[in-house]
Order: sequence, then structure tokens, then C-alpha cells
Amino acid sequence: MNKVRSFDPVSGILVADAGCVLESLSEYLAPHNHIMPLDLGAKGSCQIGGNVSTNAGGLRLLRYGSLHGSVLGLEVVLPDGTILDQLSTLRKDNTGYDLKQLFIGAEGTLGIVTGVSILTAPAPQSASNVILALPKFENVLPLFVQAKRQLSEILSAFEFFDREVYDLAIKHGQGRALSEEDVEGAECFVLMETSGGKREHDEEKLNQLLETLFESDKPLINTGVLSQSPAQFASMWAIREGLTEAVSKEGKAYKYDISVPLAKFKEVVDTTREHLGSKGLLRDDAVKHVVGYGHVGDGNLHLNVVAAAYTPEIEAALEPFVYELVASYKGSVSAEHGIGVMKTHALHYSKSNVSIEWMKRIKQLFDPKGIMNPGKVLP
Repeated sequence: MNKVRSFDPVSGILVADAGCVLESLSEYLAPHNHIMPLDLGAKGSCQIGGNVSTNAGGLRLLRYGSLHGSVLGLEVVLPDGTILDQLSTLRKDNTGYDLKQLFIGAEGTLGIVTGVSILTAPAPQSASNVILALPKFENVLPLFVQAKRQLSEILSAFEFFDREVYDLAIKHGQGRALSEEDVEGAECFVLMETSGGKREHDEEKLNQLLETLFESDKPLINTGVLSQSPAQFASMWAIREGLTEAVSKEGKAYKYDISVPLAKFKEVVDTTREHLGSKGLLRDDAVKHVVGYGHVGDGNLHLNVVAAAYTPEIEAALEPFVYELVASYKGSVSAEHGIGVMKTHALHYSKSNVSIEWMKRIKQLFDPKGIMNPGKVLP
């Protein structure tokens, strides 16, 4: 199940088996000057069917949106063996219920995705990125607003990481985009990417933004590094994509993939750190670091608590505290990695009783014998 069934270079619509690896699809599209609307650190191993079933988000959702928008159709095998053929290649189809949406993000609990029809994007003809050092987190949001205003359609990624996790990335060899002098006094960092159709036009817009930032009466940034070559472009992304690996090398990580209001990113990290401190757990043989990074463009924060070892004491301090904290902001306990089996007990922090009841009814309708991925998503 790893074959490309068809590709229309005019519309950009790709139809593929669910077992196609994401990076393989990207390589298939490259000669046709198109790209997948999804990009993940795990692109070399993840499969498009799994991406759809978990509604994977990725690094460029800001530009290309979620799979709920780019997936045009699905082929699904239902629990009773019926093949549900919703493998449409139509951009517009307003004929009743949009059944495919039920399977995007359902994590295989309603049926098995076997084929995907997806709208791919024209490959950008130019791409640049820049890492900016900010003196304080409060500058991230006005910087985001200004970047959206001045870069508009070419802004493709806007990533945030705090100083502590950046230092871990450098410590564990994920690269060095800024000199020691440049990072001095920086509380956090932003990685911005632009991708457009004409290099001169895109560079002009990006340079104008940087001039505005540097010449402001109250500069939002301390300094920044703009990529000057494909190698430097890749090395900057390597820092962001290497944060997870750096955290894992530092210790045992408790990872929370959450959505909260953008303005609360730092507050969530700080509140979690203070809570662990109040429990006497901030020490070298317990919790070593509490860090945050994620996608400002879509409000997704990765809260990581790095410990010397996994212990019942630390887990009890974190849960349900983190979930209650997220609920207080009306956030999501799982922004882009699904519920799976580990977060079924926490579903009620983000979904009302009425919502959970109707999810159960849908599950019962499609899978009355409970044979599809049992124990996942629903408690």
C-alpha cells in the first residue's frame, strides 16, 4: 500500500495509498514543482494514512493549514469490511455530510484509511529563514503581528523556543545559529520562515521587516541571523527540529502537547515550574528543566519537563495539574498528537460531557463490536 495512484499537475491533487511515506511523496512531487502541505520531523518514516488518522499538524500549518482542509477525499475500510469510497478529487462538493472529516483525527477508531486524496501546494521558488533573539517573551506576539502584516502571504512558519531549551539544543550539538554575544540577554527566540515565488521580492519584504524591527524606538528584538545559503537555512531548521532530541538527551522528559492562547505560553511554563518548585522537586536528582517551545502560528505549545528519572512523585505533581491548567485557559490537552491511549482519562478537560457522549455514539454506530483500535481516544 505504498503506491501513488495519480497526480494532476494542473490542480495539484495527489491520490496515494495510505502506506506511502511522507518524505517519499515529497520526493515524488519535487519534479512536478509541488510539495506536500504537511512537514514533520518524522517525515522519513511516518505514513500519509497515519498522518491523516492523527490529523498531524507539523511545522508549516501556519501557511498550509490542517489536514481537515487539504484532504479532499479518503478511502476507508469500515469495521464490517465495507469499503467507504470517499476518494474525491473535487475541491468543491456540497452534497450532504462530509463523512471523510470523521476519519481525519479519529486515530483508526472508526475505520482504516487505505487511500488519500490530498491537495498539494506549488513548490516555493524561494525560501529564507531567520532566527531572532528577543529580550522578553512579551515581544513575541507584537513581533508575530508585525511579521504577518509585512510578510503576509510569504510567511510560512513562526516558531518559538525559550532560552532554556535553546541552551539544551546547543549543549547537545544541535547547531549554533547565534554567537554567544548575540544570545546574551535573550529570554527567548523566534524562527521565522518565508517561502514565495520570487527571491528578490521575498528578500525585499524580509529585509524591510528586519529594518523596521531594528530601527524601532523600542526594538522588539536584540539581534538576528538571516540564512545566506541552503546549508545555513537547513542548519537553522536543525536547531528547531532538534529540540526534542536535545531534551531526550538531557534526561527523562514528560511531554505535553497543548494548545493555549498565545499570550499564555510563558505563563504556562512558569506556572508549571513554580508548581514543581513548591513540591520541592526542582533539583538535580528530580526535575532538572521545565521548558517550552512550539508553533506560535497555530497556538501549539510543547511543554517539556525534563527529569533525572520517571517517578510516581513527579507524575503525581504534573497530573492532573497540567491538564487543569490547560482547561483554565479553555485550551486543548492534545494539540497535534492525538489522544491515543495515554490521554483518554484527560479528554474531559477539553471536551464537554455532551461532546464525549456524541463521540461515543458515533463510535458505536461505526464500530458496534469495538474492534477498531480499542482503548484509544474514548475513555
